[in-house]
Amino acid sequence: MWLHGVMASRIEDYALLSDLHTGALIGCDGSLDWLCFPRFDSPSVFTALLGTERNGRWLMAPADPGARILSRSYRGSTFVLETVWETGSGTVKVVEFMPVGERCSTLVRRIVGVTGSVDMAQEIIIRPGYGKVLPWVRRVKDAAGTHAIVAVAGPDAIVLRGDQLPQAIDHKHGGTFTVEAGDTVDQELSWYASHRPIPAPLDIDTELAATVAYWEDWASQCSRDGKYAPMVERSLLVLRALTHDDTGGIVAAPTTSLPEDFGGARNWDYRYCWLRDAALTLEAMLTHGYENEALKWRNWLLRAVAGDPEDLQIVYGLSGERELTEGVLEHLRGYEGSLPVRIGNGAVGQYQADVVGEVMVALEKLRLAGGKEDHFSWPLQLAMLKFVERHLTQKDHGIWEMRGDVQYFTHSRVMMWAAFDCGVRAVRNHKLKGRAAHWEKIRDRLRTEILAHGFNKERNTFKQTYGGTATDASLLVIPQVGFVTYDSPEMMGTVAAMEAELVDSHGLILRYQSASGLDGLSPGEHPFLACSFWLVEQYAHTGRREEAVALMDKLTGLANDLGLLSEEYSMEDARMVGNYPQAFSHLALVRAADALHGTEALSLSAEAAGAEAADAERAEASSTLPQPHESMGT
Repeated sequence: MWLHGVMASRIEDYALLSDLHTGALIGCDGSLDWLCFPRFDSPSVFTALLGTERNGRWLMAPADPGARILSRSYRGSTFVLETVWETGSGTVKVVEFMPVGERCSTLVRRIVGVTGSVDMAQEIIIRPGYGKVLPWVRRVKDAAGTHAIVAVAGPDAIVLRGDQLPQAIDHKHGGTFTVEAGDTVDQELSWYASHRPIPAPLDIDTELAATVAYWEDWASQCSRDGKYAPMVERSLLVLRALTHDDTGGIVAAPTTSLPEDFGGARNWDYRYCWLRDAALTLEAMLTHGYENEALKWRNWLLRAVAGDPEDLQIVYGLSGERELTEGVLEHLRGYEGSLPVRIGNGAVGQYQADVVGEVMVALEKLRLAGGKEDHFSWPLQLAMLKFVERHLTQKDHGIWEMRGDVQYFTHSRVMMWAAFDCGVRAVRNHKLKGRAAHWEKIRDRLRTEILAHGFNKERNTFKQTYGGTATDASLLVIPQVGFVTYDSPEMMGTVAAMEAELVDSHGLILRYQSASGLDGLSPGEHPFLACSFWLVEQYAHTGRREEAVALMDKLTGLANDLGLLSEEYSMEDARMVGNYPQAFSHLALVRAADALHGTEALSLSAEAAGAEAADAERAEASSTLPQPHESMGT
């Protein structure tokens, strides 16, 4: 049933639209509750997701309260959303998309009558400035003589054109219109800089065809195999959808302040480019044939990090901006009352010792895929290794951006080891110029240190920190970078300890024990999906294939009807938690699927080799038996 309401939908009820510059979230109720124009990190113009409808939304759905959705899906391998509604008097299809191309910042909603007659309700409340600013709204005729509604507030202007423009009603616009079978009603919403003329209307048919063609062509280049190929493809599409096409920057998610704990304070702004997340995304892209995207990200990295290596940050804006000061939006009530609502991210000032390692590992994989170092890219890596060396004894905040005291995190130390390991191989295997012998000594000293202080011999497990005893899901990354093998006694013991400490009754794994107070926050969060995908990978590489497949099936089953995943999941509430859709979850899904497919291929090869060896053995044995003519004495 569809109801007019003031509450945001459940996180998993939202669909993502993207034009490779920004993203929109549209709920199953037909309400567009989140959209930042013109970039992912711009102030939102529709903010009902974090407040109420008064903070801005665009509703488009049947007026019949008994209407129901017959189907909702993306058209093929695209982000063109198609929703079929059924009412007592007929059915309609709503087609929604953001055109991809040189002209961005437009969202189109097309209503197509399928059967009978359907009354459609429309309500649009435009509130720039994260739902706080009441714009100046007027009805105009554009240069083509078409009627339009224009909303202006400071630098932002929004124009709504359509076959059925809503009427002004008490600081918002709304109304109903009827769609008969065979009718097509188009509504087009565009952002533009308020000091410029109103942009010309789009040819909707042309833009729809071009957008479908773009996404289908991009997806057709993806190498994908195995049982989870459809989920891998959709995950790669999500990673592409979260990439800013102009700059190559990849946002961690298109949202801010969707809580990690409902009603709690673990609410963060993810609309920025974390070096770690982007490097891991690069790896996922490379594995599936997207070298051009990887090179574009490398160029973004070169621009963002350029300058004094001592100024290296762990997170940047879409164009490499460094000032991401964290603030609070006091006028919003938060998603389901989860406060504060934050913009910016205080982690920008943290030192996280693992980041250079992730970047170096990703750039090594780019080299292995045939990417050539240029006059800037290898010198940058040399500078990053100098940065790591200068901070060799410094404690850090860790991969999970702890807001408590700095520590020696074992995962961070392993990734520092990985950075120098990549540097050594770059010189030895790729003939690049560098201090391989010097890095080798540092790498080996780090290894000795980690095994002495980051490993508990009595429990046979790696530890979260040098000074502690607990485990941490980030330790699952240790074999991924080659510090030890997946099936080493150290990792087998670590996994056993994690299963006892961090794996919940549903088989999902927590990042760490939040009750420890190490993160400087109140306890309470749900299993982090990326970590559970890491556990799938670990199981797959250690002969626990049945458990790996069972966990993978459980995790992929948590995706919504469109194949989208959030940051965390609450099994108790059967709902998604955290910012959405989350790049980290999707890239980890790709890794897990690749691990399962790779170990399946190895298993099949081993079975084939075993069968071949058995056949050869049988043949050899049979050749030593008396042949019929010999037994007959002829």
